[in-house]
Amino acid sequence: MRGSSAFLDRIAGRRAAALLTDGRLEDFLIDPPEDGPAVPGAIFRGLVERPLKGMGGVFVRLPDGKGFLRHSKGLSAGQPVLVQISSHCEPGKAVPLTQKLLFKSKYAIVTPGAPGLNVSRAIRDEETRLQLRVLAAGIMEGSGFGLILRSASANAPEDKIAEDIAEMRAQAEAVTANADGAAELLLDGPDAHALAWREWGSPDEVMTEPGCFAARGVLDDLASATAPLEDLSGGGTMAVEPTRAFVAVDVNTGADASPAAGLKANLAAARALPRALRLRGLGGQIAIDFAPLAKKDRRQIEQALQAAFRSDAVETALAGWTPLGNFELQRKRERTPLDAVVRKALR
Repeated sequence: MRGSSAFLDRIAGRRAAALLTDGRLEDFLIDPPEDGPAVPGAIFRGLVERPLKGMGGVFVRLPDGKGFLRHSKGLSAGQPVLVQISSHCEPGKAVPLTQKLLFKSKYAIVTPGAPGLNVSRAIRDEETRLQLRVLAAGIMEGSGFGLILRSASANAPEDKIAEDIAEMRAQAEAVTANADGAAELLLDGPDAHALAWREWGSPDEVMTEPGCFAARGVLDDLASATAPLEDLSGGGTMAVEPTRAFVAVDVNTGADASPAAGLKANLAAARALPRALRLRGLGGQIAIDFAPLAKKDRRQIEQALQAAFRSDAVETALAGWTPLGNFELQRKRERTPLDAVVRKALR
């Protein structure tokens, strides 16, 4: 099927969303387990505990546990503070927190701690940028909050954009007015269905019927796309294996023994890696053991990685080559990783 299709269903009782483009699975989102921590985007009023010398931050008491807040200068023990979960936490670690609150929707992001009105750089038409600025300035008049208009607002109806901005402003005002008191959840983070609506634009087809994953073959596609060993174009393979410390990626040439086999497999892996990480929900430190290649070809691999991650929605930093010849990435933990329960449901 040509075009894009979004499927909203459940796996193992948890909300999940899948995006297919021209019949190929391109993105996947799933809620964390019910007994897991709150998702990124959730906002709390927490209570500061004592500073941790040498760690550059403090623990913050939350309603159901603790979080870790970096850059905590000026905070004292017992002080209430508004914090937002910035990324998924690793098992056994405190929830990562930030004081830079973002109230994010499909078209607009309200930023209480960063005043100013900004329009996405992806919107290049000057007339459109001016119209959006005028619209936003009217709705944000009298507010000390900042606003970012997202790229999706370029072709959206003005009334929808205006509604989105007004809703995010009201939400930000309500939350920031509750800065004092005991530890409390003030705003839950988006579930998988809400996140899909927010981030996937306007798909040509949206399926919401229960069981649509199985009926349209999405479960089979997901099981195949997230298998431990992934086939690459040209005959090579790529293994993606998360560990407690980092995500290990191993690239092999397969049966191809030609002189150009290593470079060919590595370029294919560089192009396939963003999708592989998206579908598995993986982030953090990523170490890639590329197939053997000459040092003169490293620049070509770097350029392929840069091009592949440029259009990826998840923030990823290319750290570079290690002395052992591996390549390292640092990727934000924005997604819920596929766990054993989900993988069992896909079998």
